[in-house]
Amino acid sequence: MNAPLVLPGPHATSLDLGGRTALVTGAAGGIGRACALRLAAAGAKVRAVDRDPEGLDTLAEAARGLAGTVEPQVLDLTDLDAAELSAAGTDVLVNNAGLQLVRPIEEFPPEAFHTVLTVMLEAPFRLIRGALPHMYGQGWGRIVNVSSVHGLRASAFKSAYVAAKHGLEGLSKTAALEGAPHGVTSNCVNPAYVRTPLVEKQLVDQAAAHGIPEERVLSEVLLRDSAVKRLIEPAEVAEAVAYLCSPQASFITGTSLALDGGWTAH
Repeated sequence: MNAPLVLPGPHATSLDLGGRTALVTGAAGGIGRACALRLAAAGAKVRAVDRDPEGLDTLAEAARGLAGTVEPQVLDLTDLDAAELSAAGTDVLVNNAGLQLVRPIEEFPPEAFHTVLTVMLEAPFRLIRGALPHMYGQGWGRIVNVSSVHGLRASAFKSAYVAAKHGLEGLSKTAALEGAPHGVTSNCVNPAYVRTPLVEKQLVDQAAAHGIPEERVLSEVLLRDSAVKRLIEPAEVAEAVAYLCSPQASFITGTSLALDGGWTAH
C-alpha cells in the first residue's frame, strides 16, 4: 500500500458544533472514526454507533481532550427499529456504516446481498426518519451520507455495494428536497478507495475475482480509474463532512461531493 499522506492541518474548515448532537454510524474505525473525532473536535456531542465495542472504546479514548465528547453506542444496524430510535434528537447525522463482498453476481450469496442493502440503504432511511422530527422542529439539521464513487459509477463483482450506494444517492436527494423548507440539508460525499480496513480486506477477493496476484490489485484494479494514484485518507473524507456541516455550506443540498481523484472525469 502507498505511504499515508501527511495532511497540512487537522481542521481546515471553520466549524463550531458546540451544543449540537451528532450521530456517526460505523464509527469504530476508518472513515467513521475520523468523522466522529472531527465532529467532536468541533464541539459536538457525538453518538458513535458501531457493533464493535472494543473499537468504540478505543475511539472514546482518542477523543479525550477534544472540545466535544464521544459517547459509544454498541448497535447492529440490522436492528432497524433500534437504529431509528438511536437517531432521535440528532442535529447532525452521518450515515457511514458499510460492508463489502466481492463476487460475480451468479456467485453472490442472496443473504449477503440482503444484509448489505439492509445496513447501507434501509438503515440510513430509518436513521434519517428518526432524526428528522427533531431537525424539523428546530429548523436546522445536517445529513451527510458517506456514499462512494460507486454511487456514481459501477464496478464488476460489487452488485450489492453498488446497488446500495446508488440507492443511497436517491435517498439523500429525496431527503434534500423534503428537508429544504425546514433548514435541513442532505448531501453525499463520494470518495474513491480510502485507506481503511474495508479496502485492505478487499485485496484477496479482488485478486481472486480478477485472476491476478494480490500485490497487483492496488495499481491495476483499485487505482486504475483514478487520475491521482493514491488512496484517499479518512481524515480527508472527514474534512469534507465537516465542510458540509459548516455555515458556508448551507446552500449546498441534494448534491454528491466527489472525492475521487478524477475517477468520474473519464
